[in-house]
Amino acid sequence: MAKSQATFSKKENEKKRLKKRNDKLEKREERQANKKSMSLEDMMAYVDENGNITSTPPDPNKKKKVINSEDIQISTARQEDIIDEDPIKKGVVTFFNDSKGYGFIRNTETQESVFVHVNGLKTQIKEGDKVTFEVEKGQKGPTAVRVSAVK
Repeated sequence: MAKSQATFSKKENEKKRLKKRNDKLEKREERQANKKSMSLEDMMAYVDENGNITSTPPDPNKKKKVINSEDIQISTARQEDIIDEDPIKKGVVTFFNDSKGYGFIRNTETQESVFVHVNGLKTQIKEGDKVTFEVEKGQKGPTAVRVSAVK
């Protein structure tokens, strides 16, 4: 007698597949048996004046707000750039590394520390020097440019 060509794992996989199909059919039949017919009104959803979804229709007797279409702003409001009267600021070099070519300047008015790179220098600087500079937006924040030492 010849042995069956199907291995044990193939037979088990076939059994699992048939069981899964039968379970799926049973669940479908159960859903159809318990199916409740919903009317269109039961399926409707409404949006109230605040934009929330509700199941109750809006009251037609309620007074509605009248909104002028020109008052609606779709984009964000423009922010006016604050322009300083004097773009040239004064400060003191708190740290400067000659070998790496960067450092920090502390603004004397605001006590804010600003990054400075060797490319933004007009004259050579070192720690403790009083300098004048302008601030521009750099890759990682404000950067001092056009830096020159004050004598």
